[in-house]
Amino acid sequence: MAHLAGVSQPTVSRALSGSPMVSEATRKRIEAIAHQLNYKVDKAASSLRKRRSDTIALLFFEDPTADESLINPFFVAMLGSITRAAKRAGYDLLVSFQQLSDDWHKDFEDSHKADGLILLGYGDWETYRERVTQLSAQGTHFARWGSVEAAPALKRLGTTIGSDNRSGGQMAAAHLIRLGRRRIAFLGHASSHYPEFLARFEGVAAALAEAGLPPPLQADAITTEEAGSAAIHAILDSGERFDAIVAASDLIAIGAMRALEERGLAVPADVAVTGFDDIPAAASTRPPLTTVVQDTQRAGQMLVDAVRAQLEGLPAPGAMLPTRLVVRRSCGAG
Repeated sequence: MAHLAGVSQPTVSRALSGSPMVSEATRKRIEAIAHQLNYKVDKAASSLRKRRSDTIALLFFEDPTADESLINPFFVAMLGSITRAAKRAGYDLLVSFQQLSDDWHKDFEDSHKADGLILLGYGDWETYRERVTQLSAQGTHFARWGSVEAAPALKRLGTTIGSDNRSGGQMAAAHLIRLGRRRIAFLGHASSHYPEFLARFEGVAAALAEAGLPPPLQADAITTEEAGSAAIHAILDSGERFDAIVAASDLIAIGAMRALEERGLAVPADVAVTGFDDIPAAASTRPPLTTVVQDTQRAGQMLVDAVRAQLEGLPAPGAMLPTRLVVRRSCGAG
């Protein structure tokens, strides 16, 4: 096959294993010849030669949820794109559910269950960061979804892919301001323990400052409907008044909308609401939720590409993906 393609045998092996070291044109030429010859890669033999499992482990970290899934619905959408990207790259995907209190960072290194890791979800960043730093020190090949700004220096290993959270928060707040809203409340933690939420809060604050308006009200909330509801009750009980909400996640926004209804406030007539993530439920709320969309399809592909590049000894820089606003009725537009 190498002779027919006019390349070396190692190049044939790299092309058929999906290596990024081979150009797209060369890979397609080799795949076409392999198809003509009815050649199929023996994955078991190939893995033995490379001392690899040809498997990527996808680690979900538990989130508090209203049901028993303990998985943030935002990550369910990303699971599909990661699965498809792994298949295209010739990797099996091992999906594992983890608790942050477990020694997951040791387990996968010692057992050789997978060649590399993709990490989704992390809770408190200050706690999680210690584990990520240990992964890097161990030489583990891994990529994670999260805050690009907060990612520590992880030597040459470890790649962070994330959204431009600050821009997303600013976009949502600027939209509300254009609709005539003047007192915005941000629902979500705004500290270094939750850097993605903090960046979204900073974006909201920047939009208000640019418009010459007071800084946002703020109430802590984790990514649950219950936390969003509690945050609204806390603000209203304090006597503060507001005409718009930017929630750090859709789940928080959905809980907030329920609490506003309980307190006799109409959405969007009295209070406009925006979320963040565009989970499936966002389009089905009453009214449908305006929200900031994160590019889960591109993110899944980039996470797999980053792990694959690390395994091939290639650079795998982090990336910050742009966000966009999906306007629905909860903000009062249209």
